[in-house]
Amino acid sequence: MTSKVYGEERRQQILQLLKTSPVPQTGSGLAKKMNVSRQVIVQDISLLKAKSEPIIATSQGYIYMQSQTPAKNAERLIACLHSPEQTAEEMRVIVDHGAAIKDVSVEHPVYGDLTASIMVHNRKEVAEFIEKITSSQSFYLSQLTEGVHMHTIAADSESVLDDVCQALNDKGFLIKDE
Repeated sequence: MTSKVYGEERRQQILQLLKTSPVPQTGSGLAKKMNVSRQVIVQDISLLKAKSEPIIATSQGYIYMQSQTPAKNAERLIACLHSPEQTAEEMRVIVDHGAAIKDVSVEHPVYGDLTASIMVHNRKEVAEFIEKITSSQSFYLSQLTEGVHMHTIAADSESVLDDVCQALNDKGFLIKDE
């Protein structure tokens, strides 16, 4: 778009773009299309979420959660512990065994549970996630809790999740019941 799009019209266009896009849309990309700042897009997304639009922010960008999206049949919350340098390896173990990483969460002493959507399904997305953390000079949520964190992982079957947990355990990443 060459001219600035205003208010509700812009939010409706953003919503339409998200609903029809097969890939996540970045805030910067949406800002360019609407000829506004990324901060305006962040505010628009917040307003759309406040109207109960099922938009989530992932490490790849914004996505609209389509109800017809085929869901994985099994989910599991796993507790992990490792150094920041081992994050890519942990994520690759999960996706290489056929599971998706939906989110990461930590228990913060002041804020309580903090959860961030990740939505990583393959090695390419793992690499992109790690690159975004590195290039933005951000840190992993697990660094707030000395490496302790949880992931919601999803797969087509419980046996795939069992395989992921065994592989993570073999690497020493899984926190086990003692």
